[in-house]
Amino acid sequence: MSDTGRSAAWLDRADRLGRGIENLLLALLLAAMLLLAGAQILLRNLGEGGFPWADEALRIMVLWLAMLGGVAASRDNRHIAIDALARLLPPRWQALTGAVIAALTAAVCFLIGWHAGIFVSDAREFGDQLLGELPAWVFQSILPVAFTLIGYRYSIWTLKRLRDLATGEAPG
Repeated sequence: MSDTGRSAAWLDRADRLGRGIENLLLALLLAAMLLLAGAQILLRNLGEGGFPWADEALRIMVLWLAMLGGVAASRDNRHIAIDALARLLPPRWQALTGAVIAALTAAVCFLIGWHAGIFVSDAREFGDQLLGELPAWVFQSILPVAFTLIGYRYSIWTLKRLRDLATGEAPG
């Protein structure tokens, strides 16, 4: 097997592993949210009052689920997009507009990731707490990580679209 074939096979395995981990995390987080919310509803209806920390934990889980979902959507370029006019363009223009849009998306995500990192750093510095005595920055750390990953993935989409433009292939 050639070096190119080995590196492509390695990249395919790494991609499958990353997808599997993302999907597993999403499924586990959603299952945990459903169980916790269901238990909270049941306990409140039985007059037990529920877990005092559950509502805050559920809000944190929603944040994590949304951010992990965004990362998973970006891996296949499946974010919500309004591209009705772009579909009417010839293929070369589709590749060009796709590259510009992906580059702008990447830039915005990197910028948000940078500022989210500052936010998390400030939360750590000031000793913000969630769920009682736990440091808030640990739970907030998903913000810079997820936006940076989305920015990275849209940088890859930009390069793919530019490659398509250079080689004359259909946009992908």
